[in-house]
Amino acid sequence: MNNAVNLTLGDDGILVALMDLPGRPMNVVNDALMEGVAAAVAKLADPAVKGLILSSAKADFCAGGDLDRMSKWTMPEEPFEASMAMKRVLRQMEQQGKPVVAAVNGHALGGGLELALACHARFAIDDTRLKLGQPEVKLGLLPGGGGTVRLSRLVGIQAALQICGEGADMNPAKAHTLGLLAGLAKDRDELMAQARAWIVANPKAKQPWDLPKFKFPGGDSKSPAMAQLWAIAPSIASVKSQGNYPAVQHIMSSIFEGGLLDFDAASMVESRYFAACVMSQASKNIIHTLWYQLNAIKKGASRPAGPGPSKVKKLGILGAGMMGAGIAYVSAKAGIDVVLLDTTQEAADRGKAYSQGLLDKAVKRGRSTADKRDALLAKITPTTDYALLAGCDLLIEAVFEDRATKADVTRRAEAVLGVDAVFASNTSTLPISGLAQASQRPAQFIGLHFFSPVDKMPLVEIIVGDRTDETTLARGFDYVLQIGKTPIVVNDSRGFYTSRVFGTYVMEGITMLKEGVHPRSIEAAGLQAGMPMPPLALQDEVSLSLGLHVADQTKKDLATEGKAYTEHPGMAVVRQLCEIGRVGKKVGKGFYDWGDDGKVLWPELTRHFPVAPTQPPQQELIDRLMFAQANEAARCYEEKVLRSVADANVGSIFGWGFAPFHGGALQFVNAMGAAAFVKRSRELAAKFGPRFEPAAVVVQLAASGGHFAD
Repeated sequence: MNNAVNLTLGDDGILVALMDLPGRPMNVVNDALMEGVAAAVAKLADPAVKGLILSSAKADFCAGGDLDRMSKWTMPEEPFEASMAMKRVLRQMEQQGKPVVAAVNGHALGGGLELALACHARFAIDDTRLKLGQPEVKLGLLPGGGGTVRLSRLVGIQAALQICGEGADMNPAKAHTLGLLAGLAKDRDELMAQARAWIVANPKAKQPWDLPKFKFPGGDSKSPAMAQLWAIAPSIASVKSQGNYPAVQHIMSSIFEGGLLDFDAASMVESRYFAACVMSQASKNIIHTLWYQLNAIKKGASRPAGPGPSKVKKLGILGAGMMGAGIAYVSAKAGIDVVLLDTTQEAADRGKAYSQGLLDKAVKRGRSTADKRDALLAKITPTTDYALLAGCDLLIEAVFEDRATKADVTRRAEAVLGVDAVFASNTSTLPISGLAQASQRPAQFIGLHFFSPVDKMPLVEIIVGDRTDETTLARGFDYVLQIGKTPIVVNDSRGFYTSRVFGTYVMEGITMLKEGVHPRSIEAAGLQAGMPMPPLALQDEVSLSLGLHVADQTKKDLATEGKAYTEHPGMAVVRQLCEIGRVGKKVGKGFYDWGDDGKVLWPELTRHFPVAPTQPPQQELIDRLMFAQANEAARCYEEKVLRSVADANVGSIFGWGFAPFHGGALQFVNAMGAAAFVKRSRELAAKFGPRFEPAAVVVQLAASGGHFAD
């Protein structure tokens, strides 16, 4: 008996198979589930059974493949055989001669959607929150249960490429329009009624691809109609992935080759590409960090265990600029009452208007309603009156990066805050322990470093000062989860973790410019390395003047502390451009000229920084950009700025976009191996300076044969 799938035969002769994998909150495709599906299919041989409805006893249909199982595979034969075993069950299900219908009651993703695709028809509850899709590419994988084969035959090659290659979810209405679903139901009862009616109406159902005169919708891979698609699709994919994500190429190959072959041969080809993806280092890196480590963080791995759960009901924000306005929006969206304070009512109103703009767009695009917009806006109170901060559970200071300004607003706000309130600074560089000196309650003072634009960036870096207590940390952590962001926790330090390591990326690119490397080569290296933006363009985005201000503030602070300040060689370039007014995108000119129609590298850049007659190999530029970041992250770990490897990896990807296929800054070292990292770092140090000398912790790992692990 298999208890992963519960079978019930109705008086109408229709067998209902409800997937309910024991010990799991969601159904996942593994041996137990597939044995249950196989047992249900075997029951169709009984003459009394007229058809089968496949549905779920859980809130969702099926979440996809079992990553715990996949992570144990070490040889390509294992994923290949597992993929083919699933396909044998699904092929038997669609060819046994009786109708099988999927009643999709919740999310059907990855292998879950593939189960549904092998049914002769699919119905789903018409709920905009219900998601269908093939998101495997986001984990460096491709659909291994027949997804590329069936989708290309059901909705056409172009749509299949889009669904599998982009990995985006779709709601039932869109899936119905595409032809993935036969119908939509308002609730569970109607869903089952539609499935039963379809079975009665189609007693000898067959899949379209099993009919004698089957043709691919829109043409197969060799048809003239597909010629243009195959001429340009690989180039588009290459521009997006820079060749760093094998899954993208393997998905295209699987769909192309599958479009030249019969169904069973195409299925075998897909399984081979699936095995190649599972074995790829990129997939191992992505799954390790963006599945296991990310889920551990979301479950509270970085949160103190002692303090009980908390929720913010009323939030105060000091400073209604870009950051303060963004924090107000995401907090109000989470149902929190927000007091948004600035020096003038006009500035405070402007901060609230930022939320109005985002919400108006959502209403216009049909993603929200006027009533929902107005209800959210009613939660934000713009003001200049500190007295309105009374009763706030949490206050976030988001004023200019100036120590004196921050100290002044801290004192004024604390005068009206309750004794239990937590005070947080959104500083990106200034040490929290120093800012806390202006506070009457340093134990309740913490850093909450948001990233711009706040409504889109998923990370918040929580900074623990030298006197911050565990209850304050727990409350900060809970708030970050409450607003739907991912928290990482770091100890106090100049630049903390994200700003400090991010700076090495942009400054290394700027240093290359000073050395005579062509700016186009620098920018290309950033993209080829897998970063979301090239270094010079990124420095323009964050502004050269801000970088200069932070450097000068750091120099001043270190002088006060009696410490030496070593300026990065690239800072001379920043100073030079700032002196001639080229301070970045905000004024339309920096390394680039910025206009309404985009950006172009400043034509005079190579006159100010002449291009050397001999240019370095592109791989050397890529290595410099990546090793600068990974080595600085390792130093942060060594200095105990970082509290965990998971925080380091997730923070690097979500915070500044460290190439996701590497799995994060410390996983970059792990995947390469500490010994190889040390060797290459020393080569770069000999050529470009001591900043590339490998961190002592990596040298120790190289000697012991170890790796970064929590």
